[in-house]
Amino acid sequence: MSYDRDALLELIRTESLQRGEFTLASGKKASYYLDCRNITLHPKGANVIAEGMLDVMRSTGTLPEAVGGMAIGADPITASIITLAGQQDLPLKGFMVRKEPKDHGTGKQVEGPVKAGQRVVIVEDVITSGGSALKAVDAAREYGLVVEKVIAIIDRLAGGEEAFKAKGLELHTLTTIRDFGIEPE
Repeated sequence: MSYDRDALLELIRTESLQRGEFTLASGKKASYYLDCRNITLHPKGANVIAEGMLDVMRSTGTLPEAVGGMAIGADPITASIITLAGQQDLPLKGFMVRKEPKDHGTGKQVEGPVKAGQRVVIVEDVITSGGSALKAVDAAREYGLVVEKVIAIIDRLAGGEEAFKAKGLELHTLTTIRDFGIEPE
């Protein structure tokens, strides 16, 4: 399989991008909304996203030992990537970061077959300010994981890249809003 960026752009255009008036998680108002669950949970979308993110990982150095991100948005992305990696016999594992540590059992905030010291990549669907992915970065680092980079499906070009740079991380995205003729608001 190879990454088909045009297929991803078409899926975002037809399945994810909505025009109108919306309130974002940050509280800001926007004239468009990107519901990437419509493509991360889509059979073709899941595969195209996984292929694209694996390509980014390969092109920017060696594969990490694991990928993951903030539950619930990053979960289908993580699952798609590790499924495709398994089909390619790549030893890539997945993990998820809970919004809060569990108050029962082991009390973990980071779940999955990962150990302190492992190199990981944080995955995300939409980057606006970077808030959700930054929480995942902080929790992963607190757990002892070595976060190498963040990869997202689309960047709204609203300050996320700068927020990651401030944490010493590069943001890689498969697309930006400019791919759809939208300028930052």
